[in-house]
Amino acid sequence: MLINHPFKPSHTLLGISRGSVFAALVCIAFVLPSIAKAQKQPVDYVNAFIGTTNFGTTNPGAVCPNGLMSVVPFNVMGSADNKFDKDARWWSTPYEYNNVYFTGYSHVNLSGVGCPDLGSLLLMPTTGKLSVDYKEYGSTMTEQKASPGFYSNFLPRYGIRTEVTATPRTSIARFWFPKGKSNILLNLGEGLTNETGAMVRRVSDNEYEGMKLLGTFCYNPQAVFPIYFVMRVEAKTTATGYWKKQRPMTGVEAEWDKDNGQYKLYTNYKKEIAGDDIGVYLNFDTEENQAVVVRMGVSFVSMENARENLNTEQKGKDFEQIRDEARNKWNKDLSKIEVEGGTDDQKTVFYTALYHTLLHPNILQDVNGQYPTLETGEVKTMREGNRYTVFSLWDTYRNVHQLLTLVYPNRQKDMVKTMIDMYREHGWLPKWELYGRETYTMEGDPSIPVIVDTWLKGLRGYDINTAYEAMRKGATTPGPQNLLRPDNDDYLSLGYVPLREQYDNSVSHALEYYIADNALSRLATALGKKADAQQFYKRSLGYRHYYSKEYGTFRPILPNGKFYSPFNPKQGENFEPSPGFHEGNAWNYTFYVPHDVMGLAKLMGGQKNFVEKLQTVFDKELYDPANEPDIAYPHLFSYFKGDEWRTQKELHRLMAKYFKNAPDGIPGNDDTGTMSAWLVFNMMGFYPDCPGEPAYTLSSPVFNRVTIHLDKEQWGRNELIIETKCQQPSDIYINRITLGNKLFKGYRVSHEDLLKGGKLMFELKGSH
Repeated sequence: MLINHPFKPSHTLLGISRGSVFAALVCIAFVLPSIAKAQKQPVDYVNAFIGTTNFGTTNPGAVCPNGLMSVVPFNVMGSADNKFDKDARWWSTPYEYNNVYFTGYSHVNLSGVGCPDLGSLLLMPTTGKLSVDYKEYGSTMTEQKASPGFYSNFLPRYGIRTEVTATPRTSIARFWFPKGKSNILLNLGEGLTNETGAMVRRVSDNEYEGMKLLGTFCYNPQAVFPIYFVMRVEAKTTATGYWKKQRPMTGVEAEWDKDNGQYKLYTNYKKEIAGDDIGVYLNFDTEENQAVVVRMGVSFVSMENARENLNTEQKGKDFEQIRDEARNKWNKDLSKIEVEGGTDDQKTVFYTALYHTLLHPNILQDVNGQYPTLETGEVKTMREGNRYTVFSLWDTYRNVHQLLTLVYPNRQKDMVKTMIDMYREHGWLPKWELYGRETYTMEGDPSIPVIVDTWLKGLRGYDINTAYEAMRKGATTPGPQNLLRPDNDDYLSLGYVPLREQYDNSVSHALEYYIADNALSRLATALGKKADAQQFYKRSLGYRHYYSKEYGTFRPILPNGKFYSPFNPKQGENFEPSPGFHEGNAWNYTFYVPHDVMGLAKLMGGQKNFVEKLQTVFDKELYDPANEPDIAYPHLFSYFKGDEWRTQKELHRLMAKYFKNAPDGIPGNDDTGTMSAWLVFNMMGFYPDCPGEPAYTLSSPVFNRVTIHLDKEQWGRNELIIETKCQQPSDIYINRITLGNKLFKGYRVSHEDLLKGGKLMFELKGSH
């Protein structure tokens, strides 16, 4: 469906408020079986505006599943009257729901990230007198509509309706102009990237080719790379040209254009231009409601490949055909999971979350198979499968790849193969890779749990021995030459990372290494490497060094072996710098030992103390729903007999409080689908809370029935079914679990047993 703005105000359904929709409507299909609605497809439930404010940093732009191309409304550059932020580089997203000053469509974008990059090749339609200054030519936008693979708006200033859609590597825009003088601008100087260099060449009055520098993600000066493009405009032009922004120079009188201020215009005679802050303009005489189509192909290899991508993926297709193909791709992927029961709001939140998990990683190779290798600049060719990019692994190792493994195994297999190939090219597994560059953003050694989890669940088709070689290198190479673990000297010699600078994130680093080493130990065991398995398992228990009995939390350790002082375990709760911890505080990290929950409980004095302390995190609002280290906290209660109900209670409360069918419906950065994957799993009733362990913690589902359509060749069966039975809508506590028609005892299930059982049944009750 097309989602129209503004959103409807909070409403009630059958007397139950929207705010309680997760907790109170689990059993609605059983309570009211006579209600029947017109059948909607999964794609119809997606609300692409969810997460577009409240720092969710998602966007409603057009993209195909895991597609290289995304075309997104860009509204984070300011106007001349100072009503909006003037510098887009302060933003980590091309689109923010509450902003209305539209300056074009950006091509190739990131979703849910916290650092600015990409968001360039800005395409803007205007009418009347030509202006090439974005502070002047922008327009407010209204009548926004979005659905998977499609976005549209209206520009009141110009009377132009705009529409965009995409193929995996190309985009197509359609601008409906009024009668009169009209313009199309391609701005190559602005965007979210910190780089401004570009080049553009006129092939004909209607076709342009060029490149633009992107990069410095999270301000890493090494992570710079080019994007190549070809643009075609389907209309007769009256004039074409370029512009270049003139920089003020001391002692030199700049050459200003009389109509465009500091922008110098070059009309017709100039074939190409290069430099910073450049652009292309095309002028037209348009009839009333005339549609001008603009097609764009991109590549990270060459302009020739960008042209081949465009020619191949859009040959003989009009706007409607491309839009319908994109929609069908999305519906096919989203239909891999079918849900029944619940409300329309719940289904919208669920399918939008699933949609967000399929935006990244992205395919990188062109239609001819070529792609840039990691860090080397070499061009290689894929012979089968896909080469992927945008590996935000500190985020996605926790749940996104586990979801892909289960539901989209061939995609996950190609991602693992890509990661291993990156090791062959660069000498290291990826940490936070972006379009052929390593950004070294965030913590740990996150490729390890991804690959281990994939292997231990039975997914094959890649070289696990080379993968193990790569993992072992990252785990054992001394620092600082170790690009994945730069503080590995301390870690190897002491078993922990001491605080050598006040804000060096030392505790966060070490906790990530413990998780990675536990996963590596599991793989070593599976491969028959007993000595390695023992060594890495022993290392994974080093978290004990950080436990402070005085505070009952983890605490940084100084180089002399003493605890850091003065210490405030809540410092960092508002993302201010915190000694030893990254993007959080001691409370967000203290229970972050998913591989040894029972050992941590023993350290804290046993089950009672552990559970009480963990419950305090939720009761005193010390839990951060918007960041990764503590997102699995609710599942930890289920490790302890008699306290499993707390997992069910907290998950339903958190889902109801923080996730909703509204622009602010994600509690913070979606982190390339990580927060959305958390929601998808928990709405279905199971969650992979220990990365690298092929198992799930069970909780009460939101829906009456979930059918996951499986790859039979991979998993040996066609579907996994999850059913829920209850008497009252408020029943959220598990009374009985059956798996494969047999009573299941406990609240953790292995991946193998879950698939072997085929059907998971929850019987719920109203109290614990």
